[in-house]
Amino acid sequence: MSYEPKREDHFSFGMWTINWNGQDQFGSNSRPLLDPVDIVHGLSDIGAWGITFHDNDLVPFGTKPAERDQIIARFKKALADTGIVCEMVTTNTFAHPIFKDGAFTSNDRRVRRFGLRKVLRNVDLAAELGAKTFVMWGGREGAEYDSAKDVYAALDRYREGIDTVAGYIKSQGYDLKIALEPKPNEPRGDIFLPTVGHALAFIAQLENQDIIGLNPEVGHETMAVLNYTTGIAQALWSGKLFHIDLNGQRSVKYDQDLVFGHGDLMSAFGTVDLLENGFPNGGPKYTGPRHFDYKPSRTEDLDGVWESAKANMRMYLVLKERVLAFRADPKVQAAMEAAGIKELAQPTLGPGETLDQFLADKSVFEDLDVDKVAEHGFGFVKLNQLATEYACGVGVND
Repeated sequence: MSYEPKREDHFSFGMWTINWNGQDQFGSNSRPLLDPVDIVHGLSDIGAWGITFHDNDLVPFGTKPAERDQIIARFKKALADTGIVCEMVTTNTFAHPIFKDGAFTSNDRRVRRFGLRKVLRNVDLAAELGAKTFVMWGGREGAEYDSAKDVYAALDRYREGIDTVAGYIKSQGYDLKIALEPKPNEPRGDIFLPTVGHALAFIAQLENQDIIGLNPEVGHETMAVLNYTTGIAQALWSGKLFHIDLNGQRSVKYDQDLVFGHGDLMSAFGTVDLLENGFPNGGPKYTGPRHFDYKPSRTEDLDGVWESAKANMRMYLVLKERVLAFRADPKVQAAMEAAGIKELAQPTLGPGETLDQFLADKSVFEDLDVDKVAEHGFGFVKLNQLATEYACGVGVND
């Protein structure tokens, strides 16, 4: 299998990833910013398929309308010249000081109205560029102090804002879906919708939930001490995995945004296994872009920026080769059978079995030799050893 990316791999990058200049709260930038048009051409040169951006990644905050139109026209020409697809757009409602208490959940109604208008303006741009997903990360929607926020009212305002955007998309006839992006903290002490589970519960309360799903990120779920693969699996089960953000994260700390696979390798293996092979017993599969939301390390120069971008795609393709071979290996199939994975797909109640019949069946409870059943082992360690060997490349040619 070739590790050279192709357009059909559907790899995409956030403009903010390539264009992170290394500036953080402890130090100034370590490299210059790039022209968005050069980023489009650079991504094309390394074999990427798509690009995504926040509105202010492309058009600086406060840009006058005429200049904004010129910037967008240059960007559209670059897309046309290269064939790069703008597959997702999002809005920056976290950088400017006006959003210091959030956008849709700010205690200041003027801020909420401004934030909503900013988002709707960018929805129009997303539709104009042919994007299929509009991601909404509520990075400032939260608080540091419990006494500072009426959470009931804040969630009401959050629901109002998201539903208004979704309603606008429908009213305009845009072929666009919204994907909420959970994160537990940073930059706020606590962010609303901190995990996949919180976001799924929130979506269930929305009027326009049919076009609202999730964009889970590896690092964000890891920061919440959760398993990313399990999270996207539940989003798939719920029919709400609209987009994904792939990167690397090493345990519970600040949001590292490492190259995909450069954090928890086994977690990355499990993620690619699910994305490429699907559930062992069938079910919905993710068919969207493989989107990378990483940051080139501050230690890198501009050549290192592009090397790190290529590393994301290569790591995914390496793991794709491994997971395809893993699932096809007869030893793995036998281990999965012994582990009871196929049996898990069998309904607990028999076909047509009523609850009364179940309760009357003494073999279920009264006559069951629980000690004998408890002696049964599942062989999970053997199966995981095979997965680990494949992740390390050992089993591929054996």
